[in-house]
Amino acid sequence: MSNNLKKGGEEADFTKPLHVPIKRRSFFMYAGATAGATALLLSGCDDDEDENNIPGMVNVGSGSVGVLNYAYALEQLEAAFYTSLRTGTYYTGLAGNSAEKQILDDLYYHEVIHREFFKAALGRDAASSKIKDNLEPDFSKINFNDRTSVLGAAKSFEDLGVAAYNGAGRFIGTDNSGLNYLVAAGKIVSVEARHAAIIRDLISEGSFIDSDVVRTGENGLEISKSPSEVVAVANTFLKDGSKLNVSGLV
Repeated sequence: MSNNLKKGGEEADFTKPLHVPIKRRSFFMYAGATAGATALLLSGCDDDEDENNIPGMVNVGSGSVGVLNYAYALEQLEAAFYTSLRTGTYYTGLAGNSAEKQILDDLYYHEVIHREFFKAALGRDAASSKIKDNLEPDFSKINFNDRTSVLGAAKSFEDLGVAAYNGAGRFIGTDNSGLNYLVAAGKIVSVEARHAAIIRDLISEGSFIDSDVVRTGENGLEISKSPSEVVAVANTFLKDGSKLNVSGLV
């Protein structure tokens, strides 16, 4: 995993990721990401207590802060994936100036922004953060030299992120802070859905509305997954000691 951006001690420092130059981005995607994250920063965090600890696993906690910890962990995982891809030579046959490479670069920048803003939001109240900043990924099942393997993994991560946000909203409190979190999550998931759509289109054009992500035969809404369903997949990409315990989000 790449090193996180330097953590400042003042609130102004938390906005530094916004000032990092971002090349080849789609404005609507970037704007959605930063608007959602800014709302998180303004809302602050509540204290939470450790519950149902499982040795060797990281407990995200419960309530609104538990959802933030959960989201932060998932964004770390996504950012680590795209960082690993960029650290190498991407995959065989990907041209250095191709539109496909530019798309993958865009997704890298967006996921790093998401990760850094969740880190900053949780950092406002150190006692509330249950998630360490260096969760260790396990990408041994991904062949980073092979396009099919890389895009298949990207599809899994992006689809999972959308389903995770959709399924976590009900665990956010209804007080003012909770409503701020909910609005922020709604903005960020819209960006994640754009990520999922473009990756699916790279794999197979028009597949972004397939029945495995949209309930076309029912209400036309995106599929949501509970935290336990999400971590059953996410934990397969995390090493022991970094695997997530979401028993507080029930």
